[in-house]
Amino acid sequence: MDAINIIVAINLALSFISNFGLTKEALTTKLSPVKEKPVSYLQSLPLWISSIIILLIILAIFQIGTLEYEKKFLSVRLAGLSFYILFTWLQISSFKALGKNHSPDVLIKKDHQLITNSFYKWIRHPQYLFQILLDLGAALATLSYLIFPLAILQIFLLVKRAKLEEQLLQKHFNLAFIDYKSKTGFFIPFIR
Repeated sequence: MDAINIIVAINLALSFISNFGLTKEALTTKLSPVKEKPVSYLQSLPLWISSIIILLIILAIFQIGTLEYEKKFLSVRLAGLSFYILFTWLQISSFKALGKNHSPDVLIKKDHQLITNSFYKWIRHPQYLFQILLDLGAALATLSYLIFPLAILQIFLLVKRAKLEEQLLQKHFNLAFIDYKSKTGFFIPFIR
């Protein structure tokens, strides 16, 4: 195992530890009153793909499903590692900014609030943007040819999931969401 893969492994372990509290809170979401939860493959498929990507990252740490680590790929791997670490922690921060509204499912809780601070002040779906970038970063850091196609597929699924989420938010927050939407980017600031 090389140094970059060791750092990927450490980041993965630390992110699991950090996400433990969020996971515990997400489990209580299953028990809390829900106003609306649409039935869609977008509820589970992106989560399954994320889980598979995590398993593939673990395999890639042991150089299973990766290209040969040649010196000419070092700058690509270092850039990927930087993306992976940075966007892992930005995603965790975006989940924490959601507070009680955070859920692995697309839903509206009985006491749901429209979050417009932190990253959500500039973009409506930072958690999905950061997921895409950290998955691509992991693929590049480990040179995994197994992660990369799933990360590309995940882009399309997360865009569709974000649109589903927006329909739900607009239905329940109406003018407040329309106003918020007019001031923020979808995935990228200033690009609605």
